[in-house]
Amino acid sequence: MCGIAGFVNAAASEEQQQSWIDSMAETLSHRGPDGAGVWTDGKVALGHRRLSIIDLESGTSPCWIAMSGRL
Repeated sequence: MCGIAGFVNAAASEEQQQSWIDSMAETLSHRGPDGAGVWTDGKVALGHRRLSIIDLESGTSPCWIAMSGRL
């Protein structure tokens, strides 16, 4: 099963936020070995792990569509 994590924090530095989301995404490693990523944008950070079950080769996480602003 895939997993996602994220937070909103106006007080932390960008370096601290990157460290936090990297750590949060790493704790989800058991949720999926087939893909991972993190995204930060100032005060917001998102991370995910992907487990391929149906579309093993060409599937990607829909999370990147939302993160790139293409919704």
